[in-house]
Amino acid sequence: MAEAALDAVRRELREFPAAARELSVPLAVPYLDKPPTPLQFYRDWVCPNRPCIIRNALRHWPALRKWSLPYLRATVGSTEVSVAVTPDGYADAVRGNRFVMPAERRLPLSCVLDVLEGQAQHPGVLYVQKQCSNLPTELPQLLPDLESHVPWASEALVHKDHYENLYCVVSGEKRFLLHPPSDRPFIPYELYTPATYQLTEDGSFEMVDEEAMEKVPWIPLDPLAPDLARYPSYSQARALCCTVQAGEMLYLPALWFHHVQQSHGCIAVNYWYDMEYDLKYSYFQLLDSLTKASGLD
Repeated sequence: MAEAALDAVRRELREFPAAARELSVPLAVPYLDKPPTPLQFYRDWVCPNRPCIIRNALRHWPALRKWSLPYLRATVGSTEVSVAVTPDGYADAVRGNRFVMPAERRLPLSCVLDVLEGQAQHPGVLYVQKQCSNLPTELPQLLPDLESHVPWASEALVHKDHYENLYCVVSGEKRFLLHPPSDRPFIPYELYTPATYQLTEDGSFEMVDEEAMEKVPWIPLDPLAPDLARYPSYSQARALCCTVQAGEMLYLPALWFHHVQQSHGCIAVNYWYDMEYDLKYSYFQLLDSLTKASGLD
C-alpha cells in the first residue's frame, strides 16, 4: 500500500508541471513596449509570477548613452573593484564533486578594461560583480547615470524576503534560460562540498575546500547540454529562452530557475526587491518537499 501511494504521488508530481504550464506559463517570454503602471505590473506579472521583457524602460538613463569603455576608464578607471576570477568563466558552479566559488581579486577597473580590450592579460576570466551591489559601495561616481530605483516597480512590490529581479542591460546582451517553479519535479539537486578557486603565483587555479561549511545543494546538470542518461526527468522540463538587448529590462520573477550567458564586455544593472511571502511561496515549498520525499529529486 505504501509503495502504491508513493507511486501515485510521483505520478501526480510528474503531471503537475504540464498543467501549471498550460494555466500560467507563456510559450515565450512576452515583450512590453513601455513600462507598465504599478497596478499593471503587480496584477499581470508579479501576482501570476510571469516574466516579461520591458522595452523603452531605460531610454532616459544617461548610462545608456555614456557607459562606453572610454567613459568608464576616464570616470572610474583608477577605482579598485571586486573582481571574480575563474578559469572558465563559470562562477558559483559545480566542478566534479565540488561547488566552486570564484577567486576574488581587488583590481583597478582600468586593469579589467585593459583585459577586456585585449591590451593586457590576466589568468582566467574576469567578471566585475558583487552580489550585494558594487555600485553604491565601489562605484558611486556612476550612480547619477542611473535611477536610484524603478518607480513603478517600487510602488508595486512589497518588501519581505527572497528576490524579484529587474535585470537592466546597458550594453551588450544577456541570454537567459528560464524554468518556472512548477518544473521543480524535473530539476535535480545534489549536495556538494563547497570550495573556492585560488590563484597561484604561476597564474594557475587550484580548488581549496571550505571544510567548515555545510554541503551546498545545487543543480548538477548543464541546461545547455544536459546529461539525459543520468537525469532523464529533465527531458520533461520546458525552458523559456530569451535574449535581453541593450536598453531592455527583464522582469525575472522570484522562485524561477535561471541560467545566464552574456556577450563579451556586457554591462548590466540589477534592481532587487524582496518577494512577498504568499501562497506562491507556500505552494513552491510544498512542491519542493514532495519532490524530495518521493525520490524524484
